[in-house]
Amino acid sequence: MSIVVEGLGKRYWRRGQRPVTLQQALAAAIGLWRAPREFWALQGVSFRIPTGESVAVVGDNGAGKSTLLRLVCGLGRPTRGAVRVSGRVAALLELGAGFHPQLTGRENLYVSAIVSGLRRAEVDARLPDIVDFAEVGPFLDQPLRTYSSGMQMRLAFSVAVHVDPDVLVVDEALAVGDARFQARCVERIERFHRTGRTLLVVSHDLGLVRRICSRAIQLRHGRIVRDGATGPVLDAYLREWTAQEGRVRPMAASGA
Repeated sequence: MSIVVEGLGKRYWRRGQRPVTLQQALAAAIGLWRAPREFWALQGVSFRIPTGESVAVVGDNGAGKSTLLRLVCGLGRPTRGAVRVSGRVAALLELGAGFHPQLTGRENLYVSAIVSGLRRAEVDARLPDIVDFAEVGPFLDQPLRTYSSGMQMRLAFSVAVHVDPDVLVVDEALAVGDARFQARCVERIERFHRTGRTLLVVSHDLGLVRRICSRAIQLRHGRIVRDGATGPVLDAYLREWTAQEGRVRPMAASGA
């Protein structure tokens, strides 16, 4: 197995929460109301991903998708349960994660690749390919704070796919780039998957999910509600989504 998640739970503590209604304020004054202090972003999440499978995690905002991916990448400790990942992991999470705005693009590239497990000599050898794919050559020695969001994403994605990972984790980051670069990223992800490596992705672009993922896991309020073949899971998710009053079928699903 490439990824094993067992009974995963993640709790956060709310701080400084105050009564927001007159009724709550009056109840709090006489000791009958207390703000809830804990919030479970994930509860009892369990699944296994065999080596070479491409899996999407879908769900509404706040469902726990990004929290799940961060724990899979080792960015944080679970409150309950366990996560086991086999092999080298490359992660493309929120824009700029792991990059320092005061360092140059070159310096950030080296730091990110070495943290991902490459030796400096390996980074030296792959540097031309990383820079060529990212298309940031003229700005490579400029501070990252001078980069546009699209340039930062291109550099982060290029590093992630060139460190030769066994598992690639992507969280909505591709939405930042222009259409041409997005197409290049999707082609590279498909090539990555064809080599028998594992992909775990979060995206609201359901057309993209149908294209690159064979399996989908739907989260709701931190719990798994569906886990199966991509088509049936997305169809059920869309039926739920459109059944809620005032909501319109998302354009991202038009390719479904």
